[in-house]
Amino acid sequence: MSSRKRVFVSLIVFGIVFLIGIAGFKFFGGSQCSIIDSIYMTVITLSTVGYKEVIDISSNPAARIFTSIFIIMSLGTIAFVVTSVTHFIVEGELKNILGRKRMEKEISKLKNHYIVCGSDETAQTIIQELILTKKDFVIVEPSKEKIDKLSSSGGFFIHGDPAEDDILLSAGIERAKGILLSLPTDEANLFITITARSLNPRMRIVAKGIDVKSHKKFMKAGANSVISPAFIGGMRMVSEMIRPAVANFLDMMLRDREKVFRFEEVPIEEDSPLVGKTVGESRISERTGALLVAIRKSESGEHDFNPSDKTVIQEDDVIILIASPDKVKEVEKIAG
Repeated sequence: MSSRKRVFVSLIVFGIVFLIGIAGFKFFGGSQCSIIDSIYMTVITLSTVGYKEVIDISSNPAARIFTSIFIIMSLGTIAFVVTSVTHFIVEGELKNILGRKRMEKEISKLKNHYIVCGSDETAQTIIQELILTKKDFVIVEPSKEKIDKLSSSGGFFIHGDPAEDDILLSAGIERAKGILLSLPTDEANLFITITARSLNPRMRIVAKGIDVKSHKKFMKAGANSVISPAFIGGMRMVSEMIRPAVANFLDMMLRDREKVFRFEEVPIEEDSPLVGKTVGESRISERTGALLVAIRKSESGEHDFNPSDKTVIQEDDVIILIASPDKVKEVEKIAG
């Protein structure tokens, strides 16, 4: 029996015993005994305080037998209620402590993960996308109530102010690949941008900028990219109007929960076995099924769309493709 159910059962038993006491004292008290007198006798018997009896049972053997049995029932019932409630409280606290310790241990093992600050509608979309694309992430949220609501969605959670260095460090910011800021105000997101950049100069920072005028400040503070929900919404609306087929295609990619395909990127490191090979020699599409869309060249920073088989893959190039999360992992294995 679960601790919650046990508390519920114990309270029902207590209520039944209480009603038995009222009915019994009313019966043995006779017509001169009121309901209030019966409740009073039941309360002082259950609580064992020993106040003066308002119903005289000294000359009634049956009433004394009932009272003796009722006292034994009361002691057992109170013990049952107290242990059930105590077990529920202790077990709940213990689970919280152990769960928090276990989560902290798991977070300490993460590397190249993402940190999401905030839990508004924008953040919830971010979280769902990270889950669908099988990315490791940690959510940092100041509100305990919001953390409880999001705890069933997956990922790791830290309750605290993301503006504090200790909180970001506990989220593994020094080992993180990037941080996404989606707090309610530009001021909060801007302050965390400065803090995050000082703690990890190499990570990527993407911030939500509500006021377009503040975007330059974000970039100066260290953000790699600033996203305006209003701007993105407007672009989506006009795309639905002038290029509906394309918008529908992209919408299908983002919303399909069974067939998850995304535009993904795989960087080519210095020791990658693909360095110096041509696209034809690498056989990325044939070996993984991923669709190679473009290569961002390291030398010029330009994108080579639909690269030919003779295109040479070089160090620090970035391969851009359309693939499922599993196929992306296969490409990453090939790329070393």
